[in-house]
Amino acid sequence: MSSKDAPPPLPEPLPVAVADSHTHLDMQGPTVEEALVKAGLVGVETVVQVGCDLEGSRWAAETAARYANVHAAVALHPNEAPRIVLGDPEGASSRQGPREAGGDAALDDALAEIDRLAALDQVKAVGETGLDFFRTGPEGKEAQERSFRAHVEIAKRHGKALVIHDREAHEDVLRVLAEEGAPERTVFHCYSGDADMARVCAERGYYMSFAGNVTFKNAQPLRDALAVAPLELVLVETDAPFLTPAPYRGRPNAPYLVPVTVRAMAAVRGIGEEAMAAAIAENTARAFAY
Repeated sequence: MSSKDAPPPLPEPLPVAVADSHTHLDMQGPTVEEALVKAGLVGVETVVQVGCDLEGSRWAAETAARYANVHAAVALHPNEAPRIVLGDPEGASSRQGPREAGGDAALDDALAEIDRLAALDQVKAVGETGLDFFRTGPEGKEAQERSFRAHVEIAKRHGKALVIHDREAHEDVLRVLAEEGAPERTVFHCYSGDADMARVCAERGYYMSFAGNVTFKNAQPLRDALAVAPLELVLVETDAPFLTPAPYRGRPNAPYLVPVTVRAMAAVRGIGEEAMAAAIAENTARAFAY
């Protein structure tokens, strides 16, 4: 195994235990047990396992039922809604392979299953949902928005947090949340806006979760956003196996690397890592009501 493929080394443990507010253990290896043990060694004692489709959402709920320090979030990812409605004959970006167009009825059926899962005690959030306009055409955008609005309603009805995926869709995400009325606890996962958007999120009481990309050289707008975000609305996440923080960018990410990002966040805020970790721990427990 070359160094670029090897897992990064364990960072120094944090002085206060924190939570990884957004991870995908089902896309990592080798086992859930090993991932949790490794994370615990460095002070990452809680993780939120996030589903992106029906299969992943069921797995998240089942895994959270087995482990006290794993909480689940369930949803159809914004890119999943167009696949269900319009089909994905190549199956290029779906774990479930090629799929025929199912139309609105198929999306309604999928949303009904998310609604069922959202009622479970171990499911603390509905997400990741939202809008992703990176590769989506007009028809796909319509399906995404319909799905997003349904997820907002599901989260509110069950009293769960809402976890937002927002890619190149800031204004539309904020618009839909304003039109539907956001749940009391709304989290922008892998926050990707600038400082001006962070001020809007702060005014509305939305949580902003920062991932490893806040450490990237070209991510000054993210650091500017972190600098102005109210400390009581800031979370940390890995989005593992993606977005591994510098200096390990390009290597496999996992919850145990949260301390690297926490320390970078503390430097941006000009506070100690203990104060940063303590705030994140309190905020995450409040955001996900555990």
